Amino acid sequence: MKLVKSLFLGSVAGLAAVAGAQAADLPAKKAAAVEYVRVCSTYGAGFFYIPGTETCLRVSGRVRAEYQYLEPVTRASNAIGFRARGRVALDARTATAYGLLRAYIRMEMDRNTGVYASGAGIGAATSPNMAQAYIQFGGLTAGRTTSFFANGDLPSENITTLRFYDYPDVNLLAYTFSFGNGFSATLSLEDGASTVVNNATLFGQGGQRYPDLVGNVKYAGTWGSVQVSGALHQARSIDPVYDSELGWAIGTQIGFNLPMLGAGDALWLAAAYADGAMGYLGFSGNVTNTSDASASIFDAYIGADGSVETASGWQVAGGLRHYWTPTIRSAVHGSYASVEFDDAPIGLADFTEWRVGVNTFWTPVSGLNIGVEALYANLDVDGITAGIDDDRWEARFRIQRDF
Repeated sequence: MKLVKSLFLGSVAGLAAVAGAQAADLPAKKAAAVEYVRVCSTYGAGFFYIPGTETCLRVSGRVRAEYQYLEPVTRASNAIGFRARGRVALDARTATAYGLLRAYIRMEMDRNTGVYASGAGIGAATSPNMAQAYIQFGGLTAGRTTSFFANGDLPSENITTLRFYDYPDVNLLAYTFSFGNGFSATLSLEDGASTVVNNATLFGQGGQRYPDLVGNVKYAGTWGSVQVSGALHQARSIDPVYDSELGWAIGTQIGFNLPMLGAGDALWLAAAYADGAMGYLGFSGNVTNTSDASASIFDAYIGADGSVETASGWQVAGGLRHYWTPTIRSAVHGSYASVEFDDAPIGLADFTEWRVGVNTFWTPVSGLNIGVEALYANLDVDGITAGIDDDRWEARFRIQRDF
């Protein structure tokens, strides 16, 4: 019996050894490689490599809650308004043999009530907006972004509207020439419909034949930046009796860093002159302070003698930002604009407007800004009876989180 038991155990051990040897000879199936998200430090903080590619992506966004008081004009006028804005931005960048390849998308949606939604009456408005969407390839920029008439490096801190650099996002096709040492120049074909000012009434705006031609020369350095810009803009009547007019604008914008006053302190100045291209002064439609003091503005119009005339004007603006502490800063800013209409028909009058505002922001943690701003605006329209109230106060409170 012992002999049988020994033979049995020996046979089992032998089979186990043979099976183990054969198993060792079988090919083993390896686990699939795991793609880890890697930090991309080439383009600054927040970028990471899209797994499996050499493209770096940054996801960012903003939530803004804003509350406005605007001095009412009539009993029907709103005096307050609420705004909630959400923003999401995607920035994808890839290094190529031809230079940087970049795709940028910025989407926004507002929920507005009161003075944000309409001048009078109860109502609300939701406005989805593809604010920016463009491709950059080397020096080429194609898509929708801020007009190249603007200097995007100005250290502005205003909440309310000034007449200065705050040019719209437009569809464009541009090329930037970089000369090194901070110098560059840009030529841009831009959607002229974005800068048309009120031509439908006194001129009868015809279909576009040419885009706006915008150009700039810019220098950016450690001290700040300076840019000189120019634009050509077609004002074309729908009536074949009238010739098209070529409007133009020229401007300069300068930003200065002032570390001698304090870390983060900065000053900016801007000036522009326009003839037949009033959108480049920061105007988009009628200018209104009160029901008694309001001004119409047009790129072109039919003069009293029946010929085509163009409006002309100029503006200056500026602002100073100062940090009281690393987390508390204030800014004071203002603008002045003057518009003239030669040989103007009845109902069109020269005017001047000036605005001045001050704000203070607190940044308790990185990315969070809590601020309040007050602004005074004065509109002086030729022909308005002396003594009419032509000024208006505005105040806003903002909480904003950027990430």
